Amino acid sequence: DVQLVESGGGLVQAGGSLTLSCTASGLTFTDFAVGWFRHVPGKAREGVACIERSGGPATIDPSVQGRFTLSRDNAKSALYLRMNSLTPQDAGVYYCATLTRCNWLPAYIAHLGKGTQVTVSS
Repeated sequence: DVQLVESGGGLVQAGGSLTLSCTASGLTFTDFAVGWFRHVPGKAREGVACIERSGGPATIDPSVQGRFTLSRDNAKSALYLRMNSLTPQDAGVYYCATLTRCNWLPAYIAHLGKGTQVTVSS
């Protein structure tokens, strides 16, 4: 079975940093683009960052551009999201995903993790 396991969420003060990790198993990691979505109660799930199967520059949502960095380690089937200068608006449940390509439409999502909570106190 395919599993995407997120870790690294938690409570942080505004201005602080967190690094989210995602480890994939049960699939060929390099067959997929990989990325992170965020969900806040009462709002639609939104794409945060994505990187294509071949690597290269990540697609970063403008709301986190310059503060969040996405990287993948194909040898470890892992994905990392470094989040700096966090604000309360960055809070939510962050989901790791594999995608057929970097596109936020649901049709492109292949697998979705169970999520990790990020809370930012002001």
